[in-house]
Amino acid sequence: MSARTALAAAALLALALPAAAQEAPTPPPAAPAELSAEAEAAIAEAEAAFEAKGEAFGAVMEAMFEEMDTAVSNADGDRAKAEADLDAIVARYQPQADAFAEELDAFLAAQIPSMPPEAQAQMTQMGPVIRGQISAVPATIKARVLEAAAAEAAAEAVEPSQ
Repeated sequence: MSARTALAAAALLALALPAAAQEAPTPPPAAPAELSAEAEAAIAEAEAAFEAKGEAFGAVMEAMFEEMDTAVSNADGDRAKAEADLDAIVARYQPQADAFAEELDAFLAAQIPSMPPEAQAQMTQMGPVIRGQISAVPATIKARVLEAAAAEAAAEAVEPSQ
């Protein structure tokens, strides 16, 4: 695995879903005692469904990263070609990032009413930040892939392969 691949993989893992988790407030406290068993089950089901969507989004971003890594490798050091190819890849995947961000908004909107007032305020404030981070994942991964390619090219210029 090249240094570029390793760095980009680390960037992907650091940015795809953990970005939302790192910035997200702590999960809401347990459901109030007055919720029925059916309501608690519905909340748990919604959380599980959204977690599955998050995992699917992570897999999509991993596939995007693989495409980007291949595109940079195929560009053979031509930064303009690499950037153009990466821009095309970002354009193809951006709608999926935006859709996941919208799904997150809907999920949070459904969860907010059951939260205590402090958590509601925090979630309302953090929602747009998290949404922005998720929407920016394709462009952020592109930037990291380009940075890794530049670092690898610089390293190869200093130590030519023998």
